[in-house]
Amino acid sequence: MRHLIVGCGRVGSALAKLLDADGHEVIVVDENPAAFKRLGPKFKGHEVVGTGIDYDVLKRAGAATADGFIAVTNGDNRNIMAALIAKRMFKIKRIVARIYDPPRGQMYRELGVQTVCPTTVGARLIRDVLIAAPWETQTFDLGKVSSVSVVVSRADAGKRVGDIQESGKIRIAAVRRGDRDVMIATEELVLEEGDELSAVIAPEVVSRFAERFRGPERAKVSA
Repeated sequence: MRHLIVGCGRVGSALAKLLDADGHEVIVVDENPAAFKRLGPKFKGHEVVGTGIDYDVLKRAGAATADGFIAVTNGDNRNIMAALIAKRMFKIKRIVARIYDPPRGQMYRELGVQTVCPTTVGARLIRDVLIAAPWETQTFDLGKVSSVSVVVSRADAGKRVGDIQESGKIRIAAVRRGDRDVMIATEELVLEEGDELSAVIAPEVVSRFAERFRGPERAKVSA
């Protein structure tokens, strides 16, 4: 698929490299040529110098045939303007814009632009970790998921890994049982009291997951 990214800052360049590594065709637009250095020598995509709110620049970058459009400059207004141009003039179906001002999010979503607000995501994650989580967490990908390690209590002994997991929200990756080697978790694996679970969870279920494994004697620091 072809994806057009406006903004080659830390987020834009990281996203571009991820999509490029996954085999997608990636075009990155930035008005500062020096910004493209963040892409590194292994980047196989295309670089276009110009502003992302200029119709001609986006046309030259291939917006007319893009499958996805991402606006991640440092300015909310520029991101929204670029996204609206992509939607209304180039009819791109998959559009995401980063904004820092939470109240604007709903308004732009009503205009048909999907928004991601690091301010809100980060605040919720910090709140959940501060108030609810009885363990230390390691966060990945701007707070989208957390990696935690917990210990199975007597109440959960005898249950399957599949009973603990939730699609898209809770994934048990591995199980350590006593002094044995770590096992890759399968849905049918039956848990025993004292098993140490390595899990990846979404921030919106941190509080609920914490309640299930609450108590210092049942928590482990994630590796």
